[in-house]
Amino acid sequence: MEKSQQPQLQPQQPLPNATMILVLGILSIVVCFITGIIALVMAKKETELYNNNPGVYSESSFSSVKAGKICSIIGLILWGIGILVYVAIIAFFVSAAGAAGGFN
Repeated sequence: MEKSQQPQLQPQQPLPNATMILVLGILSIVVCFITGIIALVMAKKETELYNNNPGVYSESSFSSVKAGKICSIIGLILWGIGILVYVAIIAFFVSAAGAAGGFN
């Protein structure tokens, strides 16, 4: 008997930078907003790569890219809110000092 002529299924490979995007996204929440910007740029490229060849790359690595993108967006929002709070506090104290005659 002959073997059936079924095509060999190739294992799907992970996206090249999926883990790095996830790590940078998490770091954007904890450490610095710059890592969030880098993660967003990398996530855009990896998403385009996955959308062009969805059968080549694994779904789990694409999920890591999406999670890293979400973490980086959350990190950027939190850092933006933090900066606004600091600016508001500084403006309050400067105006309070000026109203009390502290700059004379």
